[in-house]
Amino acid sequence: MSAEIETRLNELGIVLPQAVAPVANYVPFVVTGSTLYISGQLPMEAGKVAVTGHVGKDVDVAAAQRAAELCAINILAQAKAALGGDLGRIRRLVKINGFVASTPEFTEQHLVINGASNLLANVLGEAGKHARAAVGMASLPFNAAVEIDAILEIA
Repeated sequence: MSAEIETRLNELGIVLPQAVAPVANYVPFVVTGSTLYISGQLPMEAGKVAVTGHVGKDVDVAAAQRAAELCAINILAQAKAALGGDLGRIRRLVKINGFVASTPEFTEQHLVINGASNLLANVLGEAGKHARAAVGMASLPFNAAVEIDAILEIA
């Protein structure tokens, strides 16, 4: 399955970056038994937060969906680091939790997190279909527009 995932990444034009190191007192992932927990990932690109501000004010839905895609790419990068480079060990993406920095009036957080859900399903295939939450937040670290964490079942 690892080769299939790499092929899908190539077809989508996605190059996984190096996994981002934590910026506070936590670890980027935890493996316990057959479960991989990935800490919240920001929309990092080229070493910086690529999409900042509040959706509904500073950021439109399309840009926020791109932020969610970047979070998903960083989730995959963390998974690759956690699994010794073998994404084929992913049996199922169990759940993602999507946090959207948004104005009180904004109610389309689900559309924003679709950016991540769609990318993960496209990359992981059937194993990428997942449960999720999509919630609005007053603010996120580093003024990021989106943050997403993940729970995966692994071999």
